[in-house]
Amino acid sequence: MRHRYTGTYAAGIGCTMRRFAIGWFLACVFGLVAHAQSWSPPWYDTGSPVWQEIWVNPVLGSDANDGATSNTAHRSVSAAWNRIPRDAVLTNHGFRIRLVPGLHTNVPTYREERRGTPSCPIWFEAMGTNGSVILPDLNIFDCSHLYFTGIQFNKTVAGGDGFHVERGRHLLLRDCTIRGNGLVQEGIKVNQSRHIYLERCDISGAGDNAVDFVAVQGGHIRGCRIHEAGDWALYVKGGSAGILIDGNEVFDAGTGGITAGQGTGFEFMTAPWLHYEAYDIKIVNNFIHDTSGAGLGVNGGYNILLAHNTLVRVGAISHVMEFVHGRRGCDGDTATCSSNQAAGGWGTSGAEFQYIPNRHVYVFNNIVYNPAPFQSQWQQFAIHGPATPPVGSNLSGPQRADEDLLIRGNVIWNGPVDHPVLGDSGGCQTPPCTEALLFAENQINALRPQFIDEAAGDYRPAITGNLHRAMAFVIPPFPGGDAPATPVVPAGEIANDVPRERTGYPRYGQSTPPGAWTAGASVRLTGLTAASADLVAESGFRYLIETASYPGPWTAFTTVQVSQATQPVALPPGTAAVRLVRAVLVP
Repeated sequence: MRHRYTGTYAAGIGCTMRRFAIGWFLACVFGLVAHAQSWSPPWYDTGSPVWQEIWVNPVLGSDANDGATSNTAHRSVSAAWNRIPRDAVLTNHGFRIRLVPGLHTNVPTYREERRGTPSCPIWFEAMGTNGSVILPDLNIFDCSHLYFTGIQFNKTVAGGDGFHVERGRHLLLRDCTIRGNGLVQEGIKVNQSRHIYLERCDISGAGDNAVDFVAVQGGHIRGCRIHEAGDWALYVKGGSAGILIDGNEVFDAGTGGITAGQGTGFEFMTAPWLHYEAYDIKIVNNFIHDTSGAGLGVNGGYNILLAHNTLVRVGAISHVMEFVHGRRGCDGDTATCSSNQAAGGWGTSGAEFQYIPNRHVYVFNNIVYNPAPFQSQWQQFAIHGPATPPVGSNLSGPQRADEDLLIRGNVIWNGPVDHPVLGDSGGCQTPPCTEALLFAENQINALRPQFIDEAAGDYRPAITGNLHRAMAFVIPPFPGGDAPATPVVPAGEIANDVPRERTGYPRYGQSTPPGAWTAGASVRLTGLTAASADLVAESGFRYLIETASYPGPWTAFTTVQVSQATQPVALPPGTAAVRLVRAVLVP
């Protein structure tokens, strides 16, 4: 069903709203209505720190210089790093290390025990275009408030990871490039860390995973290109929690695209997150394409949201999405495994088994599009039946992979009309997950999505296409209050609003289509007065502004080509006590 909204105002100070269906696609129509942005600011806030600047020029610098200006730069990154006090919290100022473009070879590849703070961070910054500063791969241990912007990390010898962090706190990579070149096991590996932020990075060339988070709590992965991985492109596991994975492009991966959870050695988990493989993970607005295995998965997750993602050509060797148990075993440190088990964690000091359950996994308003002849090899979804945990694991009885698994509002075009939905995977036998409900609450091979320009790789919904008629479901919050109590984990974010679409424009609930983009359907008129209004809409689209007196017909006033997120619109003079204004998306 296509919808529009109308807004009225009296003397510019009040409004009401009503909703009705129409026969031709219109955008939304608005009065004095504001939409709260719950994910602001979208990027990590670096604040207003106090700096000491250190310049590094790999060609013209000298380590005998003081590094204070570009003309007195050090030659090596090592000299700059060694000026930062080790194993001491910075209090008077931070360090801004300004790197002149070029290949930097004298670099400490192992960096440890540098303790920045919010007001005194340690910041490595490329002074040219993104990628113009080239460093080798790095290993970082026990560092805090350490930022990298605009830097390329280029792996040239086989072995290790492209960028590795252990026990980091508040680490930021923004506009960075990680090139594994097929020589690394992981592109970015982060373990036992807190508050990790990857923003607008390009990460590629890993034999296993492009991004691998183990026991990481807090942070986001946002606006990145993650690709060329032999295993999963991206997973967060081992008790990782509170991570937003938003607006990334993920492609060219073997086992799959993005998953919450997987399997972990019990000794590598950190208290109190010793039960599920992943907690409170939100995977939204991502464009996932050309993965051999499942585009999305949850393997042992609690309170996991997969919403408004667009998946194209996924699952050639398996299925398009999977909801299965996580694995747990002890990788040799039996003392730590036994300690975690004694603290109430789920696991033993023995062999690995697949039994960690899923609970509260919500899969809403995604698009899966596999144009023929491409299709998943097996069924649409892999949803496993109950698993029996080993004795002594602090779990007993059958453990489910589908407890409160909600799959609603998704558009799936994959294989022939009779392509199996569940196959023999064994789960999804009781409400709210049954095969009948999957057909009733999703469009499964019943609606082929229409895009703006599929041939050119533009998978935004066509403006007058059928995706605007697809039923988008309101995403409920997680119930909350039922996480494991021994040990107690912090309460996560139970709200499941997705207030923005992939390119950052506001998303207005059921008035926008499924998938990562809204293609012009994300629009509001705000700040309405007698003389003007603000059009909040997606750039690159045209909107017809119409006005009306009440009662009276709509009159076209002007057409606006949107070039910025909020665009002022002057309104014609009028004398009616009540006037209406609306914005209509022009095909």
